Amino acid sequence: MTTKPTNLLTTKPSPLTTMVTLLILCILSFYAFHFPHSLLSSSTKPSTIQNLFLSSSSNSTISSYLRTLTMHPHLAGTKPNSDTALFLLKHFTSLNLKTHTTSYKTLLSYPLHSSLSSHFKNGSFINLPLTEPSEPGSDMVHAYHAYSPSGSVYSKPVFVNYGRDKDYRALGSLGVNVKGCIVIVRKGGGLGRNTVVEKAEKNGAAAVLIYNDEVDTWRNGFERGHVMKGVGDPLSPGWGSVDGSERLSLDDNEVLERFPKIPSMPISVDAADAVLSSLGESMVPLEWRSTLKIKGITHVGPGPTMLNFTYLGEKKLATIQNVFAVIKGSEEPDRHVLLGNHRDAWTYGAVDPSSGTAALLDLARRYSILLASGWKPRRTIVLCSWDAEEFGMIGSTEWVEQNLINLGSKAVAYLNVDCAVQGPGFFVGSTPQLDSLIHDVTKKVNDPDSEGVSVYETWAAADGGNNIQRLGRVDSDFAPFVQHAGVPSIDIYYGKDFPVYHTAFDSYNWMAEYGDPFFKRHVAATGIWGLLALRLADDPVLPFDYLSYANELRLYRDKLSSMLDHKISLHPLTTSIEEFASAAKEVDNELKELRLLETADQFVEMKRRAMNDRLMLAEKGFLDGDGLKGKQWFKHLVFGPLNDAEKLDFFPGIADSMTRTSTGAIKKERLADIQHEIWRVTRAVQRATSALRGEFT
Repeated sequence: MTTKPTNLLTTKPSPLTTMVTLLILCILSFYAFHFPHSLLSSSTKPSTIQNLFLSSSSNSTISSYLRTLTMHPHLAGTKPNSDTALFLLKHFTSLNLKTHTTSYKTLLSYPLHSSLSSHFKNGSFINLPLTEPSEPGSDMVHAYHAYSPSGSVYSKPVFVNYGRDKDYRALGSLGVNVKGCIVIVRKGGGLGRNTVVEKAEKNGAAAVLIYNDEVDTWRNGFERGHVMKGVGDPLSPGWGSVDGSERLSLDDNEVLERFPKIPSMPISVDAADAVLSSLGESMVPLEWRSTLKIKGITHVGPGPTMLNFTYLGEKKLATIQNVFAVIKGSEEPDRHVLLGNHRDAWTYGAVDPSSGTAALLDLARRYSILLASGWKPRRTIVLCSWDAEEFGMIGSTEWVEQNLINLGSKAVAYLNVDCAVQGPGFFVGSTPQLDSLIHDVTKKVNDPDSEGVSVYETWAAADGGNNIQRLGRVDSDFAPFVQHAGVPSIDIYYGKDFPVYHTAFDSYNWMAEYGDPFFKRHVAATGIWGLLALRLADDPVLPFDYLSYANELRLYRDKLSSMLDHKISLHPLTTSIEEFASAAKEVDNELKELRLLETADQFVEMKRRAMNDRLMLAEKGFLDGDGLKGKQWFKHLVFGPLNDAEKLDFFPGIADSMTRTSTGAIKKERLADIQHEIWRVTRAVQRATSALRGEFT
């Protein structure tokens, strides 16, 4: 960051609106203090509670939270991040919320020294900058890839486009060999950093430099990130890394397999341009040219330019801290609705993650207004601030592993907000039984960019309509909840692919000028997040719809059918999906009857409780104890991590088997492998059906 924060121009409501708002809040405060149960009670209509929640929004308040959160960089394992945890703790406590923290000692990674110079054939050379210009005295971490091994390489560079398998094949067809070279990769192509480095290593490269060419104004930004495989603390795979617990050694094979063997680091577009425009040898493949943003790239190398690259880093144990605020349920305190956002950032983190952290702080404030007015949630609400997400979802993963049994029986849903606001446009992902709830809630929240319409209406009018993504990605804290614990989940955000991602320019200034100048998108995201939780916490019967899940499974079956060899049978999977759909229809009929019951005697409450248990537990049927082949920690057989060569974004075990079997196994073994994975999914659907029906076979 090169400039100090400037004054923010926030939305200025009319004097009348301001006066009315202040009057309402004053009246609420007076009655809440003197007559704490006079405003809201157990008989208050849900719509009244929801309207009070929505009316207590304040874009200027969220703006002030964000300004405070982004005063300093707050990397996991550092004092500024501990200070940020303390800020959240004090905020929750000041609102009279019950708070606590959980700490873990985990393996993190930090840079010590790096250098990169480009040596040209005329004998000249330039030292390339490896971090953004910063203010004097700034504690900004230099650009690096966490968990990269240390190393020094002097070699020719080769441009490998996105670094996909087909990109290396394209180079091979030109006679270009990357063995021993430093490969330069542009971000994209559906690959994560660790996969890019893994493929480069597999092809014999000596080092990897990655740049993001989707930027213009911020060409001297460096996109930090980690290159570790999997999620969670690498020294405690499968269990929480609490004090006194088992910890693997750094030279354990299971640990070593998590880290790449060749060094890598991010470079800026300016640095990439300086190197790539000097390459010779083979011409850039025709199929790459139309999408290249750096126009000076005409050749891929190797050389004749030489690069001298050095990276020195350290891996060390550091203490991380999750922070929680708990609003205990009045009728079902053992059922928990979890709302989570990570707190740590590579730099100032205005978008990632502090836009979400500011929303979490505002949720706490708005829920405290409801509490002061007499509201008590039916079920327990837990606000979660995760640590060390940027190092591989470590804080949330350790907590999920430590609380796996309780999550299995007590977690209603997990609602994730990472980057609450990146720019315009509403985006959401979920497990399918929550689709209808998302539609209902977005109809009640005003759109931040269009007057007089709801978020739902604007979302429906956008390209793709009310498209809801699925949660097979491994890029935020919902991953351990869905893919390891089988908890129904939602992920919410405004905008995508913002240009200052993980750079020093992800600052309050950028948000105030580009991301959300009036903080209206923050208000909308917070409103949606909070209303989802209110519905899940207060509805007597959980607002789940498994008919949507059944339709999604049918769609996946049909897509899979179009891609398979005719010798592979989908009959068992089809049968299990139709049974699931039948169970979903039966449950839907039961739900309609239950929701019509206005009495709340003990018998009705028991029926509701039994039904809610079935709705909660059905998602866990899709888990398989053995996990995905080669990725055993990931247990979900419908949604999970995928390889770049896969054409499916569902049924990850089947998708993996289709990729594996295309690499040379004899046909009989190939078909048997795919068929086995189909049977595994079949059994998972059967388990989910049994859970949904709530009966033994």
